[in-house]
Amino acid sequence: MSMSKENEPKKAVGPGSRQQNVGGKPKNFMSSIWRIGREIFSHKWKMILVLLTTVLSVIFSILGPKTLGGATTELFNGIVRQTQGTGSIDYTAIGRILLFVLFLYVVSSIFGALQGFIMTNVTETVTYDLRKNMIAKIDRMPMSYFESRPYGEVLSRINNDVDTLGQSLSQGVTQLLTSVLTMVGIAGIMLSMNWVLAIVVMMIVPISFAVIRFIMNRSQRYFRSQQKSVGVINGQVEEVYSGHQIVKAYNQEERTLAEFLIENEKLKESAWKSQFFSGVLFPFMRFLGSLGYVAVVLVGAYMVMIGAMNVGDIQAFTQYVNRFTQPISQLAQIVSMMQTMAAAGERVFEFLDEDEESQTEGDILDVSQVKGEIQFDHVAFGYNPDQTIINDFSARVKPGQKVALVGPTGAGKTTVVKLLMRFYDVDNGSILVDNQPTNQFSRQSYQQAMAMVLQDTWLFKGSILENIRYGRLDATDEEVIEAAKAARVHHFIKQLPGAYKFEINEEASNVSQGQKQLLTIARAILADRPILILDEATSSVDTRTEILIQEAMDELMKGRTSFVIAHRLSTIKDADLILYMEQGDIVEQGNHEMLIAKDGRYANLYNSQFATT
Repeated sequence: MSMSKENEPKKAVGPGSRQQNVGGKPKNFMSSIWRIGREIFSHKWKMILVLLTTVLSVIFSILGPKTLGGATTELFNGIVRQTQGTGSIDYTAIGRILLFVLFLYVVSSIFGALQGFIMTNVTETVTYDLRKNMIAKIDRMPMSYFESRPYGEVLSRINNDVDTLGQSLSQGVTQLLTSVLTMVGIAGIMLSMNWVLAIVVMMIVPISFAVIRFIMNRSQRYFRSQQKSVGVINGQVEEVYSGHQIVKAYNQEERTLAEFLIENEKLKESAWKSQFFSGVLFPFMRFLGSLGYVAVVLVGAYMVMIGAMNVGDIQAFTQYVNRFTQPISQLAQIVSMMQTMAAAGERVFEFLDEDEESQTEGDILDVSQVKGEIQFDHVAFGYNPDQTIINDFSARVKPGQKVALVGPTGAGKTTVVKLLMRFYDVDNGSILVDNQPTNQFSRQSYQQAMAMVLQDTWLFKGSILENIRYGRLDATDEEVIEAAKAARVHHFIKQLPGAYKFEINEEASNVSQGQKQLLTIARAILADRPILILDEATSSVDTRTEILIQEAMDELMKGRTSFVIAHRLSTIKDADLILYMEQGDIVEQGNHEMLIAKDGRYANLYNSQFATT
């Protein structure tokens, strides 16, 4: 829909335009984590397998150092026996122990790989479902949402935030499970081996978690700000890229760059602070691990001297110190991931929690039975509660009539069309189709009675055949060609390489604006619906092409109720009813001859156009 109308809701689509309330108020950290947890644990059986394989991987892994300590003890005792002349080193026993250690680590790695495979599957399924739900959500959201947000901001939520969520989820959950189970398992083994040394090592835990919590509470706002800044920058890049010609034409490169640098500086500020806080944890955790290692060696050496433990147990404990502090360090990294994940999750779930507009609620309108009688009964509407655009609009349109909406920019012409399409519901009054209120029908079935050709053309990446067939997907190739001929675009298409198979690029920049307009008209002709809406449909074509299109449109409009918004009054002289609007009200109505004879506003506007041509 054209956004050039003065009374339309302001959409942030121009280069450098911004909406200050993008994203709304974010939810708290735990709320987002809880929602993410619900998503992954909806795959109950897969998560049970993840937990089971994690437990088995950890068990086999943490048994390794203790078993290896037996080899160290056997080697030490053999050396002692050899020194005393009472025996020798039992290399066979040491070999069996080492082979068993190898077996433990191999089995642990196999279960770890299975865990990673299953968790990756869960993560990709969750991100797939989130993207699917977000795309489906778009179809259920009111038009007002998209007319008040930058496109790039919405795209960032669907692409960047879901990707960030998926990457953090894939690594974070498995590391969290592995770290927690490893800590618990190692604590149990150390207590069973020597409770004194175990307590010395575990004194690290409360200090570590206190520091982690302290840093997490202060860094979360920076992670949230970082994700929001990414969305804002994506919006700016999308706007500047799509409007690059306008930026160049008005020499606004410096201003655009300055606005981008402001947002880029915000991203840099939040990014380095978030990364700094997460990075501070690692050297601190290494420091605590080193203290634990020294403590174990000193206390352990004393206990060996008094005969309270074996030499191999010290060797096992030194390994367990490193293995015990490593999960704590990983938890610090996981906290950083979870903060990024929570910040991305907040934005994803904010989008999914937006208000919806039911597309299927209501009666089913049988399009084949629609005659096309339209009545506007004292309609009032405003995009904002404190700003009324349509004050008291009343009109009756008979089936098959051609109705023209004319008037100055900002009169409310496009708004009337949006209300007729039920892109918005009226605030007061009602709109009736064949004497039935439009709001009693589901939007989905009701809008199937409408075909639209807009001033702002929209074509997608694909062949010309596919773009025209978008009006009716079950149409045959022959029907598509007939529609193109009726729109006077067949000759142009045949001159293109590949004709109807010619590929329109992503920006539709390999066809002219007028040609794009013709293709959208062909699409509407193919749709063959009882009510037709044309919003400046011929504004981008030359005079000769306009005459050809008018001929096709006259044929198309026979037997159909048509609403035409036009600034060139010469194109609507044959309209059955002309509604001249100003400030949301009908000021004059009648056919062309009646309004010219009245010598009012319409006559002045009509005569002024011809006076300047």
